[in-house]
Amino acid sequence: MPGAPQGKPAGVPCVHLGPQRECLIFDRPDRPKVCASLQPSRQMCGDSPEQALQGLMRLERLTAP
Repeated sequence: MPGAPQGKPAGVPCVHLGPQRECLIFDRPDRPKVCASLQPSRQMCGDSPEQALQGLMRLERLTAP
C-alpha cells in the first residue's frame, strides 16, 4: 500500500483517509486492489456513516491474521 509498506493493521485508520473519511487516493492507479474490490451495499454499509464504519471494522476483525 502506498505510504504504508507494511500494510494497515486492523483497527488503525488508513493513512489515506481524509478528514471527512474520504479516500485520498480513490482515483489513483496505485490504490490497493482490496480497496477497489470493496463494493458498497446496504448489507456492508448500513444506513449511516457510523454503521458503515462499524461494518468495515467488523470485516477487519474477521480477516485479521
